[in-house]
Amino acid sequence: QVQLVEHGGGLVQPGGSLNLSCATSGFTLDYYAVGWFRQAPGKEREEVACISSNNGRTWYADSVKGRFTVSRENAKNTVYLQINNLKPEDTAVYHCAAEGGPLCIEVRGTLVMHFGSWGQGTQVTVSS
Repeated sequence: QVQLVEHGGGLVQPGGSLNLSCATSGFTLDYYAVGWFRQAPGKEREEVACISSNNGRTWYADSVKGRFTVSRENAKNTVYLQINNLKPEDTAVYHCAAEGGPLCIEVRGTLVMHFGSWGQGTQVTVSS
């Protein structure tokens, strides 16, 4: 059974940091790119980062470049999203997704792969 489980969310002050993790099971993580998405209340889901499988190439949305870093440890079946200098507008539920192929493919700021598996998400709240 394929599972993706996010951890690491919480309440942080502006300027703070979080390290989200996405623990995967039931499939071979090595073969797949993993995307990170977020959805704020009343807003559409947006992609924020992606890491490809073979070369580890990364992609970031313009809104998070320089603050978010995605990485992976295939041996631990885990993908991470380090978030620095958090802003109130980063408040959202963050989801990881996989089984959309080996590469991150982006067209005009949108990841166009069809991700077959999603995690339930972890809440990130940025507030003073």
